Amino acid sequence: MTALNVVVGISGGIAAYKAVNVVRGFVLLGHNVQVVTTDAALRFVGRPTLEAISRNPVHTDLYEGVAEVRHVAIGQAADLIVVAPATAHTIAKLATGLADDLLGNTILASTAPVVIAPAMHTEMWQNPATVANIALLRERGVTVVGPGVGQLTGKDSGPGRMVEPDEIVSAALAVLKPKDLAGKSVVIAAGGTREPLDPVRYIGNRSSGKQGIALALAAAARGASVQLIGANMEVRSPASITVSHVSTTLELRDAVVAAAASADVVIMAAAVADYRPSTVAATKIKKESQGDELQLTLVKNPDILHDISHARRDGQVIIGFAAETEPDDAALLALGRAKIARKGSDFLVVNRVGWTEGFATERNTVVVLDAAGNVVAEATGSKASVADRILDLLS
Repeated sequence: MTALNVVVGISGGIAAYKAVNVVRGFVLLGHNVQVVTTDAALRFVGRPTLEAISRNPVHTDLYEGVAEVRHVAIGQAADLIVVAPATAHTIAKLATGLADDLLGNTILASTAPVVIAPAMHTEMWQNPATVANIALLRERGVTVVGPGVGQLTGKDSGPGRMVEPDEIVSAALAVLKPKDLAGKSVVIAAGGTREPLDPVRYIGNRSSGKQGIALALAAAARGASVQLIGANMEVRSPASITVSHVSTTLELRDAVVAAAASADVVIMAAAVADYRPSTVAATKIKKESQGDELQLTLVKNPDILHDISHARRDGQVIIGFAAETEPDDAALLALGRAKIARKGSDFLVVNRVGWTEGFATERNTVVVLDAAGNVVAEATGSKASVADRILDLLS
């Protein structure tokens, strides 16, 4: 996606501190962000912070920049407007078209899509006035993201919590994306499997699930019906995606096989343990009873990618991942070509991993091979941008 002019509006609620990461999310994706706050918002988060993150001055005063007609110019130049958090008060003003501050003027003066992320206490969210205002805004084409259910200010808990910044950014950008996967069912496996040794310990890997979640959000943004199968993901799964949680490779195999039966696309982005202990101790293994060495017998796990690739229906697309530590580019490609020949998938996403790259990071570098071993795509950047490049292959 080309660079966009994004307006992030921030209204005065405690969730305003999260808006910093909404701004940061757009900036990291290469977009130009103009922050427009209400006066109340600056009582929750400071102007210097927002200016440092956005790399632009913060706009709040309706009567600044009169000569350049700033009260309408910001909105006219916007490709996308996101209000996060959107308080009950701000939502009411938007629904009635009030423009007594810069944020209201900006929205009224723009033809860009508007996305709001409500944040308020449960009683305010469920109040008939707010319910009616939200319905009216949706009818007018405003996209409403959330709210989520969870801890609110103080001891309160319930619906009204602003969803996480990365989900707001993804949902907002989804408004502008082509719906080229509309009507398609996509299953994505993410995270890393763990094979227990005893009730305390396991054999595992460092996969966080970030790339799989990015793929799930990107596929949903393109109109797909997405089912995410998460194995021990270390990041919060998005509220907008259906998630099934598993732990071991055998559990992942069963979940993927069942879901793949009706899926149009299966993406195996999970890091799967090749072996598991032949026996699992019922109680914690004590070093006092083992001596200086502990010997384990491991047995091979099923090859999920191979099995679903060779059982796929006509027209079904299978995408696998290959995480390798090989430092040489040519040798890395050779490993990928050998792997896709064995696995039989339609595409294989090859990425280099190590102590400081690939796993649990915000960025990724991948090369995508087709079934014949040809390089059909390359991508470097945020995991969200890499996800979009991979999904481009489907359209």
